Amino acid sequence: MRILLVDDEIELTEPLSRVLNREGYAVDVAYDGATGSELASGSDYDLLILDWMLPKLSGLELCQQLRSQGRTTPVLFLTAKDTLNDRVEGLDAGADDYLVKPFELRELLARVRALLRRSAATDSSAPQRLRVANLELDLENQLAYRHGRLIELSEKESQLLEFFMRHTGQLLTHGQIYQHLWAEDEQPSSNVVAALIRLLRRKIEGKGEIPLIHTVYGKGYRFGDSS
Repeated sequence: MRILLVDDEIELTEPLSRVLNREGYAVDVAYDGATGSELASGSDYDLLILDWMLPKLSGLELCQQLRSQGRTTPVLFLTAKDTLNDRVEGLDAGADDYLVKPFELRELLARVRALLRRSAATDSSAPQRLRVANLELDLENQLAYRHGRLIELSEKESQLLEFFMRHTGQLLTHGQIYQHLWAEDEQPSSNVVAALIRLLRRKIEGKGEIPLIHTVYGKGYRFGDSS
């Protein structure tokens, strides 16, 4: 998933981009609206995080510009403007969500996940099948195929495999996987991620097949054909 972060506060963008990277997102950063406009117009992003008050071109103007071009990329505003009129103006400009500074990092990450889930659910052009090496995942029917072998998956196994396949080669921590699969009000046991991965491994890594889920001890997991 690719995110464009546009904010002129370096003390915010630097730590925030590091956190988003640790969560598994690829992040580009711009420090003014004009540069943000160039990046947003020239690349396909899954989410835009915009500050309202920006040099050269405001976040509000940037959002309006993108919507006038027919771009439907989700937009999350970060701003100190907190009146009802401000929120209405931002949403009317085409923003999908609004977060007032200062904010809690957990809330921002939850809003990012929600916007990305909503976008994926409504994007009819999103691929319904993913392929890594000789493993194929049928998202719609919760099935996988390897060497012509049909693999039936539970809902959580399918969600976990999709998360791995969309982040091939990246280190995914236990925390990232936990947050992706369960809502904040759900509290499964602490070893549930490891147990779920054991079950998934048994299904997708048959006898003689190259392992695809690799444990990075003390940190998490990396998915892909290491050969």
